Amino acid sequence: MSPDHSPQPPHPPAEQAEALSADERRLRELGYTQELARSLSGFSNFAVSFSIVSILSGCLTLYGFGMTTGGPALITWGWPLVGLMTMCVALAMAEICSSYPTAGGLYYWAAKLAPSRGPAWAWFAGYFNFLGQVAVTAGVDFGAAFFTNAFLELQWGLSVTPAHTVLIFAVILLLHGLLNTRGVRLVAVLNNVSVWWHLFGVLVIVGALALLPAHHASASFVFTHFVNGTGFHSSFYVAMLGLLLAQYTLTGYDASAHMTEETQDAARSGPKGIVNSVLVSLVAGWILLLGITFAIQDYSGAVDSPTGVPPAQIFLDALGGSGAKLLLLIVIGAQFFCGMASVTANSRMIYAFSRDGALPGSRIWHRIDPRTQTPTNAVWLATGGAFLLGVQDLWNATAYAAVTSVSVIGMYIAYVIPVYLRLRQGDAFERGPWHLGRWSRPIGTLAVGWTVLISVLFMLPTVSPITVTSFNYTPVAVAVVLGSAGIWWLVSARHWFTGPRIQGNPAEPLDRTSELEIR
Repeated sequence: MSPDHSPQPPHPPAEQAEALSADERRLRELGYTQELARSLSGFSNFAVSFSIVSILSGCLTLYGFGMTTGGPALITWGWPLVGLMTMCVALAMAEICSSYPTAGGLYYWAAKLAPSRGPAWAWFAGYFNFLGQVAVTAGVDFGAAFFTNAFLELQWGLSVTPAHTVLIFAVILLLHGLLNTRGVRLVAVLNNVSVWWHLFGVLVIVGALALLPAHHASASFVFTHFVNGTGFHSSFYVAMLGLLLAQYTLTGYDASAHMTEETQDAARSGPKGIVNSVLVSLVAGWILLLGITFAIQDYSGAVDSPTGVPPAQIFLDALGGSGAKLLLLIVIGAQFFCGMASVTANSRMIYAFSRDGALPGSRIWHRIDPRTQTPTNAVWLATGGAFLLGVQDLWNATAYAAVTSVSVIGMYIAYVIPVYLRLRQGDAFERGPWHLGRWSRPIGTLAVGWTVLISVLFMLPTVSPITVTSFNYTPVAVAVVLGSAGIWWLVSARHWFTGPRIQGNPAEPLDRTSELEIR
């Protein structure tokens, strides 16, 4: 028999598998090859989520909402209440992340946890996650635009108008898009800086507000004073609405899951990133809120501030012009870091969802820049979608509150779907190296119940009387996404969408051509 002279692979499949890192082997077991650069440390993974939660963004951009919707009492006590329930959601998600450390995150988990109807669960989890991620980016960057406009008004007299705010919003989104196309290493460095910027920023702001003002509010005012400026008569209803301030801030920590394909020791680092980002934000955020509330000099003057940003007026009243500008720059910097991290996480979710053919134009959004190994097109879809949500401020005065509600509802519905499915699996769930043990069921049950409550609550009207310009369009946005995804599923996708695509088996090279084809 003549010798076989056909080309041979440089390494047999078994040797090739051994050459992979443990993270890459696990990723192949989950059905994917390593495409993204795996260069993030555990701290960098935490930093992405912590930057998106961003207490200097969420706490301050909705602080004015809190001042009229519950006032100091709800600002002070709503935070730890919401934080405790949010920690339940984060713990339940972290356990699942340890089992399935992949960029698809929530929708991938849903598919794997519901074998019989996995594609349907994955489809809707993915679309709610997409809605929530885009709305988070819009909310963060629009908040940064509010504060930037307030700073420009104080420094150079640029009037605070919707047109100016939307223009600044567009510029910030453009900058975040450009930064995210430069590669994950730059993003990682900026996110690491962001952690310390936030922590030291809180110390500077709280320290200045505690030491420098000649007058501080009383403890009775901070812990018990209730304000209802909504037009509704029910204090209980208003108090429940006031929880939005805390719940909007404590959102976006799923970013650690979406970054696991770029993180070392992902099965441990991803879960720790989720939980630690909520825990650190919970402690530092409460300190920040107490510091600002104690520093209020003129409550009604802050609510009706000509800057359009109540915290900016509080800074002015307490510290004067120079001190206020310095604190505003700290806040704006933190918000800028937050928005950049939000675009990063959003683009990875879009990349993963498109990798499995679920978004219109998936072939476009799944492309990887060969030079930077980043999903560049997904970055621009994330920023473009956020702009479409934020630009509505030009004609709707309550648009920002609605965007924040949309982000909370979209994200938390996506969060709770895999948690609910994991509860259904019970002991059949295959745990990863990070898990909750016997606490898994009670914590998961609390997470599901809380999510159902806030999903209903934040679709309700926030001001009265209800008019065209004050209407909370959150139910409309949720209905459009749910209706569009549902109709597309029934008409077409259920015939071809099979959930996350398995690209090959762990011992074989993957066919990249078939992966890019759209069913």
